[in-house]
Amino acid sequence: MYTPAHFGADSDASARFLAEVVAGDLVTSTDGGLVATFLPVLLDAGPGSRGSLMGHLARNNDQWRRPVRGEALFIAHGPDAYISPSWYASKVEHGRVVPTWNYATAHVYGELVIHDDAAWVGALVRRLTDRHEAHREHPWSVDDAPARFTTGQLRAIVGVELVISRVEVKVKMSQNRPDRDIEGVVTGLTQEGRPDAAAMVDRSRS
Repeated sequence: MYTPAHFGADSDASARFLAEVVAGDLVTSTDGGLVATFLPVLLDAGPGSRGSLMGHLARNNDQWRRPVRGEALFIAHGPDAYISPSWYASKVEHGRVVPTWNYATAHVYGELVIHDDAAWVGALVRRLTDRHEAHREHPWSVDDAPARFTTGQLRAIVGVELVISRVEVKVKMSQNRPDRDIEGVVTGLTQEGRPDAAAMVDRSRS
């Protein structure tokens, strides 16, 4: 991934980004060409020196059956937003400004391991559910559904685990602009109802 130095992330920032990832695109190169699936994931500190990303695919999605050529790739996306040059103080000062797009993304590479194992998949589904239900006043639990129904649902999915070998994180959040322009970007994004992108611009100041 093309990443100018001022948009790169150090190891701590990369770890924080990955820990917050909730979903993304699993891409594999196969004898039949490239295959991609969007799926929710969890970062697990277990396998390998960098941990792994764990998720699941529908059993009818044959991506899990296709042998992977080389490493698999998971693409994770953070906040992204159009940035208007009208938000820059520099526009008033000299006018030499253009629109751009702010975004944060991670390319995660590694070995793809398949888990056609109901116990493994069941444990993952519980962890995923707990993660996304935790903030609710009355969190839904896997145990709220009839056990027979849950067992049938688990048979319809297959676990996938990307054992991470390397990670590239790019955070392009106006770090190359003067501070007065960054202030304008934060204000502009906030006014347009994008507090997530505004907060990341603010956190990414150099």
